[in-house]
Amino acid sequence: MPRALWILMIGMAINVTGASFLWPMNTIYVHEQLGKSLSVAGMVLMLNSGASVVGNLAGGLLFDKIGGFKSMMIGIVATMSALVGLVFFHGWPHYAIFLTIIGMGSGIVFPVAAAYAGAIWPEGGRRAFNGLYVAQNIGVAVGSALGGVVASYSFTLIFLANLLLYAVFCLLIVFGLRHVRAVKAAKSKEAEAVKGEARANWYALVTLCIGYFLCWISYVQWPTTIAAYTQTLHIPLRQYSLLWTINGALIVLVQPLLSVVIRRWMPYIKKQMLVGFAIFVVSFALLLEADSFVELAVAMVVLTMAEMIVWPAIPTVASELAPAGKEGFYQGFVNSTATAGRMVGPVLGGLIADYAGMKPLFSVLVFFSALSLVTTFFYDRNLPKKQSKGKQTLTVG
Repeated sequence: MPRALWILMIGMAINVTGASFLWPMNTIYVHEQLGKSLSVAGMVLMLNSGASVVGNLAGGLLFDKIGGFKSMMIGIVATMSALVGLVFFHGWPHYAIFLTIIGMGSGIVFPVAAAYAGAIWPEGGRRAFNGLYVAQNIGVAVGSALGGVVASYSFTLIFLANLLLYAVFCLLIVFGLRHVRAVKAAKSKEAEAVKGEARANWYALVTLCIGYFLCWISYVQWPTTIAAYTQTLHIPLRQYSLLWTINGALIVLVQPLLSVVIRRWMPYIKKQMLVGFAIFVVSFALLLEADSFVELAVAMVVLTMAEMIVWPAIPTVASELAPAGKEGFYQGFVNSTATAGRMVGPVLGGLIADYAGMKPLFSVLVFFSALSLVTTFFYDRNLPKKQSKGKQTLTVG
């Protein structure tokens, strides 16, 4: 693995650690500290997510136009400016304004990081995206664990810690990647000359991302509606938090072993995604009968296995489908799809849970996951046979 990719992975782990200090506390801070209603808190989070969608698309376009380093720095500067403001002005409405800017800035960073990873190590295939995925989840696990401890002393310390970690991330990128020249993956000249291939690739990506979007709507129920559901089952918050500890630990510890399994049993990337989405279906089906911590923990383990298989595969396919000069845009589209799912999911899930109940919601989640399986099965149907075969034979390290 190239040194530059290690620097990028370490930087993203630090970045996500800082962000994970803040995001679990947003609703609590707006509701408890600023005295606003839960609906207002929801609107603030929606503004943040909406800005992230715009940032995702902008980041991808910037990568294609001006390259990885400059694009990354635009997102970093925008985010750091908002974090500085948040340290000194975190009342109302400043908090909502700065959180929206943070959504935009961080939204730029993530697709740029994905496109950068693919460009730094094009021959690495899925390994580059697997590494980035694990690094970001290390950040989620560490930041979420420490955020509650820091918040117990002062929310101002949360904002300050986030800023300091982001400053470290900024310095690492400046001194580690400033002079790195990312080599874009070579594209077949014959393939690029085929009229209509770019359109076929785009349709394939959109079809795949429809399923990705539906699966994210389902996935995001865990920290939202399912979190509330655990309270009706009289499961203590510390046990619910333990579910996410299990999630993070599995991602960090099991990913190397899973890579061996994928290399041996799922050599084709399409097969990898189909297996992953099928496991998602099973994980949500388990929730239909889950009414204890142990049963929820089993469902979480299955869910984690599914996400470890699917989440790194989607940007890999996007990287392979992207025409020359469109790598960033394709990664931006993938990231904006996931962000849109995280934005729509809590609202849709809440409405279904309120009007129909949790069991019907779980049935809808199973249905959405099954639709994801269908879109994945058909996404490459109109790709040229030679290209489609090549896309599916990537190996994982």
